[in-house]
Amino acid sequence: MRFASYVSLLPILGTSVSAWDAPGYDGYRLVWAETFAGPTNSLPNENNWNIIDGNIGVNNELQTYRRDPRNAQTSGGKTLQLVPWQDGSDWTSGRLESKYTFTPQAGKRTMAEAQIRFGGNNIDTKAGMWPAFWLLGDSIRSGTAWPGCGELDIMETVNGKLTGYGTIHCDVYPGGVCNEPTGRGATASIPNQDFQRWRIVWDRTSGDWRSQSITWFMNDNQFHQVRGDQLNNEGVWASLTAKPLFFILNVAVGGNWVSSPSPD
Repeated sequence: MRFASYVSLLPILGTSVSAWDAPGYDGYRLVWAETFAGPTNSLPNENNWNIIDGNIGVNNELQTYRRDPRNAQTSGGKTLQLVPWQDGSDWTSGRLESKYTFTPQAGKRTMAEAQIRFGGNNIDTKAGMWPAFWLLGDSIRSGTAWPGCGELDIMETVNGKLTGYGTIHCDVYPGGVCNEPTGRGATASIPNQDFQRWRIVWDRTSGDWRSQSITWFMNDNQFHQVRGDQLNNEGVWASLTAKPLFFILNVAVGGNWVSSPSPD
């Protein structure tokens, strides 16, 4: 993965990050990027990331996240590798949460983007795998409960299938304007397991929050959009567009949305 962030003039983000510099985009200014520089089999830069260590107890997932280069490692080629392992009946994996936070700017467009690829093993062996590139509202760190903090899933896949999900979670659980726990989402067909570019753009150029939008892209192709007037709640919209957010990169194993892990 690799990671960057732009405002319009833009944020970019990256997840199976490769040896490329963050790209430039007309009308955007790069404000933050993660190159995942470092030697082979080393932890990523902990000045930039909280590397989760422990079982966070959500979604009936099986893994315990570990602050261990076996699970979250730089490749030596400016990529990050998140690797789940089964040790007996126990699973471990990697989860990074950015110390960096940002608020999409009023009057501008803000973009976050990642280059992500999946391990080359056969898809049929990937039951139970649940990789994701996403954001949470920073207020969750000071006591705001989910989903009131706001969540934007830029890319999730489950069970190795070549379908990418982009989703928002918001408001209250259950129900609310985001129909929790389902959220408001759409899908993109992934062409293969090689690198794809996943992007989200907040458009706050309008002074009327009802006309503002959040749009999802894979390889420059739009596959989802949510507008303020669709939620019809200014406070909820602000939790997704006008409050500080932080990035998460993780691979979960098992849980409510996926199959049991494959014995292969």
